[in-house]
Amino acid sequence: MSETVRGEVLHVVTPEEAADHELEPALEELAGSRSILICRRGGAPSLFELLWAVLRRDPIEPVTVVADLGHESVAEGDEITAQIAETELAGVYTAVGPVTVESL
Repeated sequence: MSETVRGEVLHVVTPEEAADHELEPALEELAGSRSILICRRGGAPSLFELLWAVLRRDPIEPVTVVADLGHESVAEGDEITAQIAETELAGVYTAVGPVTVESL
């Protein structure tokens, strides 16, 4: 079953950079020739939202999305929207459709 996720990209690992990172073997195998996007679920929070989260002791909810970006360019700070499906790895999802990128 898939769901839609919107998130702020915190870090991008392209297939070319995968060897430079100490990825879990299962994640590296899952990614293959696709990019790995580490995102903050819900997008970039406002200053008020950050303050409220600190006061409530509500942690940032990270989500890792493995996606074939094709010709799309994604950078840290961009916001993405994607249909995702859960994998066997905790907190790791695969994009099951196109990834929409909104540069900020």
